[in-house]
Amino acid sequence: MNNERFMRTELILGQDGLRRLQEATVMIVGLGAVGGYSLEALARAGVGHLILVDFDVFDFSNINRQILALTSTVGQKKVEVARKRVLEINPDCNVEIEDAFVNSCNLDKILNRKIDFVIDAIDSIKEKCDLISVLYQKKIPFISSMGAALKTDVSLLKQVKLSQTAYCMMAKKIRQTLKQKKIDVSKIDCVCSFEQTACAKKPIIKNPNGSKAILGSLSTVTAVMGLYLAHHVILKISQGKDDASGAKVS
Repeated sequence: MNNERFMRTELILGQDGLRRLQEATVMIVGLGAVGGYSLEALARAGVGHLILVDFDVFDFSNINRQILALTSTVGQKKVEVARKRVLEINPDCNVEIEDAFVNSCNLDKILNRKIDFVIDAIDSIKEKCDLISVLYQKKIPFISSMGAALKTDVSLLKQVKLSQTAYCMMAKKIRQTLKQKKIDVSKIDCVCSFEQTACAKKPIIKNPNGSKAILGSLSTVTAVMGLYLAHHVILKISQGKDDASGAKVS
């Protein structure tokens, strides 16, 4: 491995910290606006094994906020574009991809491997709750993103326990669902916005298939949220700390 590539990471985290990152396996579920920036940070920090999970392709509407979305990548699979970018950053990284929509039927298969940490960056509530439930039960360390749409103030993004979130409808629905599953939400790490959104920011566009409204979002907010998630993982792994769930990291 090119020592100069991660020299500045080693200077701040130390030899042992960099080694832990290089020996670690991190999974990112969801490679959109939030997950893409998490991936960028983990790859540049020197994480040695990345497992990337997403089912989607890029379209033009992704370009305003997704780091992997370019005119040249429209129509391409997100996992394929992501793998190529990681290897441009660090050719020594072991990159696995799972072209799959995560759900209760395939989670056991997807998670049936050695994983040191998972970043949950998906935005569908049911599947998010399914993922969190299985990770919690398996005691796999993880951190989840909450809602970034309709938010404009990056200073109000905070890393907290799920039980401490406020002004986030996604977090509220997830808390309710997980409590029904008897999951202790005070042990779930997440990044959430504490911004109260104005009524004027409500969605005005409907998806053609009628599945859900299209919400406005800014590249700055989703990027900072993704970097927050990655920062948590980088520090946990490099310092060899225990996760809140009691699982040992790396």
